[in-house]
Amino acid sequence: MSKTYIPKEISWLSFNERVLQEAENKDVPLIERFKFLGIYSNNLDEYFRVRVATLKRLSQFGSKSKNVLGYSPKATLKQIHKIVLAQNSRFEKIYSSLINELDKHRIHIISEKQLNQEQAEFVRNYFHKEVRTRLMPFLIKEDSELPNLTDDAIFLAIYLYNRETDKKRYALLEIPSNVLPRFILLPEKDDEKYVIYLDDIIRYGLKDIFFIFDFDEFSAYTIKLTKDAELEIADDISESYIDKLSKSLLQRKRGTPVRFIYDRKMPGELLKILTQKLNLGPDDVIIPSDRYHNFKDFMNFPYLGKKKLYYEPLIPIAHRDIPAGKSILSAIKKKDIMLFFPYNPFDHFIDLLREASIDPFVSSIHITLYRLARNSSVINALLNAVRNGKNVITVVELQARFDEEANILWGNKLKDEGVKVIYGVPGLKVHSKLCLITRVKNDVTHRYAAIGTGNFNEDTARVYSDHLLLTSSLKITNEVQKAFDFFSVNYKKDNYYHLVLSPFFLRNKIMLLIENEIKNAKEGKKAYIYLKLNNLTDNDIINSLYEASNAGVSIKLIIRGMISLVPGIKKISENIKAIGIVDRFLEHTRFMIFCNGGNEEYYISSADLMTRNLDHRIEVTCPVFDRSIRNDLKQIFEIQWSDNTKGRKIDAGLSNKFVKRGKESVHSQSEVYNYLKKLNEKSIEK
Repeated sequence: MSKTYIPKEISWLSFNERVLQEAENKDVPLIERFKFLGIYSNNLDEYFRVRVATLKRLSQFGSKSKNVLGYSPKATLKQIHKIVLAQNSRFEKIYSSLINELDKHRIHIISEKQLNQEQAEFVRNYFHKEVRTRLMPFLIKEDSELPNLTDDAIFLAIYLYNRETDKKRYALLEIPSNVLPRFILLPEKDDEKYVIYLDDIIRYGLKDIFFIFDFDEFSAYTIKLTKDAELEIADDISESYIDKLSKSLLQRKRGTPVRFIYDRKMPGELLKILTQKLNLGPDDVIIPSDRYHNFKDFMNFPYLGKKKLYYEPLIPIAHRDIPAGKSILSAIKKKDIMLFFPYNPFDHFIDLLREASIDPFVSSIHITLYRLARNSSVINALLNAVRNGKNVITVVELQARFDEEANILWGNKLKDEGVKVIYGVPGLKVHSKLCLITRVKNDVTHRYAAIGTGNFNEDTARVYSDHLLLTSSLKITNEVQKAFDFFSVNYKKDNYYHLVLSPFFLRNKIMLLIENEIKNAKEGKKAYIYLKLNNLTDNDIINSLYEASNAGVSIKLIIRGMISLVPGIKKISENIKAIGIVDRFLEHTRFMIFCNGGNEEYYISSADLMTRNLDHRIEVTCPVFDRSIRNDLKQIFEIQWSDNTKGRKIDAGLSNKFVKRGKESVHSQSEVYNYLKKLNEKSIEK
């Protein structure tokens, strides 16, 4: 590992360790701690499917791959294996301690061997009514291949044995947790609650599944296979883009294994058969684990009715500049409005779309769609607009990872209803978050834009912190129109004076902004850079920040996820400090503040400072002109920078030490909520 550059894959594991710390944290309500185990597990699945898979591919190119990455993929993979095994051991200890904590609250997760008579009867009935018909076992034979195992699913590797004849057989069975709940509530006893895994209900019924064979011993061990999920899109111009993508999704289902997890109590003979048939070798990540896998299912753990085990519900604050029952378009015309999710309700944006869909003077709605809610009110509003005669143009990104199939379906639904659907830009991922409403009255055109740091998704807006700027400023709306023209008219580039689009202008703009701070610092002027991002991994940007640090620019970084920059190195990054915040809400906002000699410049962005965002995606970075919004952004940055409850120091050793407490504890997500609440109360008083 370089002294000045941490491989992003290693840095990511450090971020996921911060998630694990929340599962360990006794100040977090108990069931929420289980959910953090679920988030950790879900994160790790995607990490293996994408990042580890990419490193494995690159490692096949030998020394050339080091030139591409700047570090050795093979050495990084070895380091990953070591870190993941250590984290897995910590994960298991946390899980055991949480189970014990749960017992103290008279809630018990029990196995099929711990059932009382009433519970056994319940499990038997549930197995026959709900589970049995969904189970399709596959018998493992010496001379045959395994079926194509579903990526990210869990399977029971089953050992069948007859004591009298010493006869053995092996089988595989997929646990149908995609159609049945993973956790089932059992009948209560003396005010004690009981929960059982679906896995154990299947174990209870194994004899019923294999009744045609003469076996008297049945045991089952959980396994899980994670596969390479990167899409292979052949460069074949004769195929339509959607056809290519659909074929690639089928390829994903047959992807190369990148991780194999198994119950460490599995008989060695069965483990050997499975690893041989899956062609797993010494370079593959093979993880011995406990009885249960796929802890991501804890993100949907059943509600157990004890309020103290959960976070208190957050009541979103209606924005002070959006009066209830009044036109939102009129409010935006008066002044720029910044929505801060989840502290402000996402309903404001849905209301804006609904208003636009029925306003007789609104002629068109343009919007980019990346990830959508399962039952999307955004889609419903757009369909309503079309039915009311509006011209609706959507840019649907088909390469939104793991949402590709959903986006193809949404795209088809929109098309069927008469919406004009543009499927991204070949070779570039459309990651920008833009909406443009055009209103024409008495031959005068007014435009209203929404520019965000996160998706137009009401599900994630409840748990992700994001910013959405609503503006009617001509400086911005005219350029948002240019961006949509780019999608519509043969990708024609235009001149932009305010919006900054990648991959065309953002890298250069960031470099110029940093260079300006360096120049000011060298001239003895005040110079600082504050960045709030998800990820910071681009080599050139990092080197430029090191140069700024050496010139005396004060740099504060709040980075949630990957950060390849190393703060605090003598004569390299002495003036750079960095923290990461992991808390109840996923920190997803991206904004930047540059001192600019005292005349500060503020930007919100859909882009992180990663090579992919700067060079391979359509991203939009937007200046913030409104003084009150700029003040809010500065205050929010300062509150988060002061977080000594959930803030972790980012350092060369990836120690994840909590920021040292002063006299008073600062919990930034609560403080940001209180700050916005006070602003709202002041505006009501006026």
